Amino acid sequence: MLRRALVTGGAGFIGSHLGRRLLAEGLEVVVLDDLSVGSREKVPEGAELVVGDVRSESDVKRALEGVDVVFHEAARVSIRSSVGHFHEDADINLMGTLNLLRGCSAASVRKLVYASSMAVYAEGEAGRPIPESHALEPISPYGISKLAGEKYCLGFARDAGIACHVLRYFNTFGTGQTLTPYVGVITIFVHALLAGEAPTVFGDGEQRRDFVHVSDVVEANLLALASDRPAGVYNVGSGRGTSVNEVAELLRARIAPDVKPRHAEAVPGELRFSVADLTRTTAELGYRPQGSLEDRIDEVIASCAASGPGRAR
Repeated sequence: MLRRALVTGGAGFIGSHLGRRLLAEGLEVVVLDDLSVGSREKVPEGAELVVGDVRSESDVKRALEGVDVVFHEAARVSIRSSVGHFHEDADINLMGTLNLLRGCSAASVRKLVYASSMAVYAEGEAGRPIPESHALEPISPYGISKLAGEKYCLGFARDAGIACHVLRYFNTFGTGQTLTPYVGVITIFVHALLAGEAPTVFGDGEQRRDFVHVSDVVEANLLALASDRPAGVYNVGSGRGTSVNEVAELLRARIAPDVKPRHAEAVPGELRFSVADLTRTTAELGYRPQGSLEDRIDEVIASCAASGPGRAR
């Protein structure tokens, strides 16, 4: 039985929710985070925090002591900014992953769960969900780095006799997401509307996204932990498509009906249609998402309002 888990990026949005759930399941939890985006306050009570960089051999070695399962969440998560900062993106997302794998080879790790992204896919077709067999032709440096990380993790784990599950997250939302100008359109829109400012919609707003609640992402990780399959690649989403315009209208109606969004030029690197086909994830892991956008959006609004005014940085 797996007893001690390392969560890289565990002081961040998804990682902190995951660490909390792992502790509730009775595992010991170690968090490796450089606190550049995450914060000490988000590290779950009872988890051991190692402040360090996933690219540092010594930091990774220290964090892996006694660990038998690794959840690799640490990453520079930004499709849009990766276009102009592709070197930094690859340095953290790819080289950081390779350094972690090097550390795992000398540790007692038996399972690896890698957080990947829908950004690894080629453009989808309107109205047609994307299965794991869809063409892997990422259109952003971020997607390229995540796809390369997938390949390295699966290859390394196969050769090392370690179980490896790759989870391709779609657009995750929920409480505790750090406000930045690049990641988390729901969090960005909520903060803008709470401040009485017009949210910015890039392009015509008809691009369709799959918004999955963070609790469902965490559940997918727990299902991967419990799986006895030696390897697998799985979509993690809601299976539903929602346009950015629909998100803006939903939030306007609940926060500031008189504030209308403004439109700006579409940005490079972002898929226009990305909705998850969950057939494999449901069949092989038993994954069934529960947190719908309409039912869980009020908690995000309340959390953002409680955190006070913020500006994307």
